[in-house]
Amino acid sequence: MNSDTAWRTTIGGETAGRAKNGRALPGARREMTLHQLRIFWAVAHAETLTKAAKQLGLTQPSLSQQLSKLEATVGTALFERTPIQMTLTEAGKFLLRKAEFILLNIDEAEVGLRAFSRGVRSIIKIAGINSVLRVLLPPALKEILPRFPGLELDIHEVAPSEALELLYGRRVNVGLVAADSVAQAGVGFHQTPVAEDPYVLAVPAGLPLKGVRDPDSELAPGDRAVLNSCIQFSFGTQHARRVEEWYGRVLPRHRLVAACRNYEVALGMVQAGLGVCLVPAFTALSGSSTVSGVDLYRASGANRRIVALLPSQYERLELYGEFLSALRNAGSEVCLPEIIDAPPFLDRGGAVTPADQP
Repeated sequence: MNSDTAWRTTIGGETAGRAKNGRALPGARREMTLHQLRIFWAVAHAETLTKAAKQLGLTQPSLSQQLSKLEATVGTALFERTPIQMTLTEAGKFLLRKAEFILLNIDEAEVGLRAFSRGVRSIIKIAGINSVLRVLLPPALKEILPRFPGLELDIHEVAPSEALELLYGRRVNVGLVAADSVAQAGVGFHQTPVAEDPYVLAVPAGLPLKGVRDPDSELAPGDRAVLNSCIQFSFGTQHARRVEEWYGRVLPRHRLVAACRNYEVALGMVQAGLGVCLVPAFTALSGSSTVSGVDLYRASGANRRIVALLPSQYERLELYGEFLSALRNAGSEVCLPEIIDAPPFLDRGGAVTPADQP
């Protein structure tokens, strides 16, 4: 071995070397790193550097630098860049298929090796919407802990779009979201149904809606004003737009009094008599009972379907398989809050979500 060389290897028929001072020798060929592959994978799914940087928790200049190094290593462009978008080249598409296989196997190995490491706790990193996490996680964890006493959950309460970003950034392993809030955005992950709950119109307790066909003529002015004061959500999804259309059909004279990003805040406003809100039934649960100060009327349409999103290979791991089973058991045993039959005027709203929801 030459005294100036710390190591030498052959990659693809080419010799690569590095001097003791860490500098590449003439003719040396760089190697791809897992860090670069994770960045490439995130950018390929996010389509913009800004979004990928947010998912990975990196600065955009650092991400761009690593991506450029990767392209220099492979000797070809992996993306076609435009001012508004980045699209994969044929070489990029080839590498993406390989990268997904490599990264999934690395993740699987890291999780599996925890079983052999003394003193290392098993951790499931999970992201989801508050109403689902609050209802499903406690009973699921109670069921699984006797079999995995060292299990620890790292929980992120986020909007559906943020849960997907954390999954694509490989910062969480499981996402708990409504199926109709992710649509085709979650196609890169396996979807496991875990629970369902109906949509309900939450109104201040005592608002007299039973049997009402025409709120404009049958309700007192004060009650009519409360009913037409609507609290909506700003999740930025197709489902949010469908909910807006539902309000337009059911309460054509309604006005928006608040745009929220949290169901609990919305229900607090309903409790205060400030208006009404369309919510999934789980959000109205407080422990095993219904939150006080509200009445819930069933809304027409399909139920909200809750799914667990995770990389497909994770399902083969015992820990994740048992965790998904515990989530399904928890979903099947949830006692829904008291729900009043829909008054006739709610029937004209039609489905909140389409029958062929994803």
